[in-house]
Amino acid sequence: MNTMMHKLRLILGLLFCTVWAYGQEGEAAKEAEKALQASTNLTWDANKELTTNDFIAAEGEYRKAISKSSDNTVAPFNLGTAYYNRESFEEAFGRFKQAGEKSKEKPGKHKAFHNMGNVFMKNKEYQKAVEAYKEALRNNPTDEETRYNLALAKKMMENQQDEQNNDQNDDNQDQQDQQDQKDKNQDQNNDGENDKDQEGEQDQDENKDQGDDGENGENKPEENTEGDGDEKKEQEQKPSEGDQPDEKQQQPRPNQLSKQQIQNLLEAMQNEEKKVQEKMEAKKVKGKKIKNEKDW
Repeated sequence: MNTMMHKLRLILGLLFCTVWAYGQEGEAAKEAEKALQASTNLTWDANKELTTNDFIAAEGEYRKAISKSSDNTVAPFNLGTAYYNRESFEEAFGRFKQAGEKSKEKPGKHKAFHNMGNVFMKNKEYQKAVEAYKEALRNNPTDEETRYNLALAKKMMENQQDEQNNDQNDDNQDQQDQQDQKDKNQDQNNDGENDKDQEGEQDQDENKDQGDDGENGENKPEENTEGDGDEKKEQEQKPSEGDQPDEKQQQPRPNQLSKQQIQNLLEAMQNEEKKVQEKMEAKKVKGKKIKNEKDW
């Protein structure tokens, strides 16, 4: 008997919990539906504000609608469209993404991803645009506008890749040209240094040769042949009349006669003149010279 009563109480408890949970879910559903209705009304108000070009008021109403109910996907989508028309693409993308994530139906997801692709196109992010349009077509394969945008995005992506490759090639060529110019300048510097080294070696050789010439006496400084001291030395070494000067004793400079040579030359000229005079005197005494012929 006690066992039966215990089982009966347990069944009644489970039944009560079920009824209470169902009631709670019903209340939650009612509250969610009520919030969604309020959010929808705010969305309509925001749409009206946009028609009068009052963006500030419309933005405020959309934000209220979004915060009122997370089930309202129209409000973030419409707010994203408003941002897009004002070229606030970053804010627009965020709202389109929000709408796509919250949408439970394919039409809503299709529109959200389609518009996300449009934002990527505006930002020239063509690879991302291709992926967004593909996702949009998964939710609505019959939309020709999305298909056209996808084809355009693929073409733009190919052109962009070609430009990037060309730019990369140009950069590589510029780097190669700079390296070639750098190598050329380095070669010129090395050639200049080698020329300087050769000139330095040549100068050293010339200095060495000059040093050797000095040691051999070829560049020995000229002796002073003038002055009292030199005159006295010349008088002491003066040869007797008629003798030839000693070449070892006299070291005249090239193309210049020493005083001793000049003195000897004058004496020789005087002696020669004296001999000529003596011959002339002899002719005067003897008379006309007679040719000497042999008598056979």
